[in-house]
Amino acid sequence: MTTPTAVRLDLRPLGPHFGAEVEGLDLATATDEDLAAVRAALVDRKVLFFRGQSLDDDGQVALGRRLGELTASHPVVGGVDDAHPEIYALDSADNGFADVWHTDVTFMPRPPLGSILRAVILPPTGGDTSWADAQLTYDSLSGPVRELADQLTAVHDGNREFGYYLAQRRGGRGNVWDGEVVTRLEPVEHPVVRVHPETGRKGIFVNPGFTSHIVGVSEAESRAILDLLYAHLTKPEHIVRHRWRVGDVAMWDNRSTAHYANRDYGDAHRVMHRITLRGDRPYGPGRSGRTDG
Repeated sequence: MTTPTAVRLDLRPLGPHFGAEVEGLDLATATDEDLAAVRAALVDRKVLFFRGQSLDDDGQVALGRRLGELTASHPVVGGVDDAHPEIYALDSADNGFADVWHTDVTFMPRPPLGSILRAVILPPTGGDTSWADAQLTYDSLSGPVRELADQLTAVHDGNREFGYYLAQRRGGRGNVWDGEVVTRLEPVEHPVVRVHPETGRKGIFVNPGFTSHIVGVSEAESRAILDLLYAHLTKPEHIVRHRWRVGDVAMWDNRSTAHYANRDYGDAHRVMHRITLRGDRPYGPGRSGRTDG
């Protein structure tokens, strides 16, 4: 469970249950108590936005280290530069797009706990990002469908998106992730319904970006079940959308959300810098959660 904090953030909710702008907080000078309140709000609201920040790469990394343990930039893709191996640059000039619904790095046994994204270069218009609430998605499913989803396991596979990159651009050698150098992207299994380790709430934990199929059912059944869940996940009432300004920072709980970046800005340049916090191994209903491996 999250630890209660005496600091009260100035939150402007973006929906009844999901998303908020945090007003009047400078992340570069925030106290430990401020960040404890941010951490608690992140679990509760799932995605937070901070306008008018002045963070650079060093400041973003320093902030991340105060909120949790940082991972490498990505299991396969190198950092933005040698001085910042933790920063993953999403640069539209280098195919840095995210225009498919996904949850970050679910193709690894321990996906990130959360992500912190900073706008660096923005197009004149477009390039918004949307987030979907996976817990509200689960709660609003009909009872029989929830019962079915509770029993299912899915395979997540990073090869479609990053296998060629690992083999051709990195020579088969990725970054250190959970203490080991990534040399191949072995598909992993995660529960279709993930129990949040801090709140105990259930959320849908499949995504079009990395989930390949459901275990133990036919291909047709897998496709039908996943299509049903994806359609429900991305219903408008489950989504908040952010229109970026330079300097904006977004934080989200990767255990309870999916997101999508609009690719609607033509040849204009868009650069975002992301860091991720080390997460735990997902577990589903009726299973014991572990954070040690």
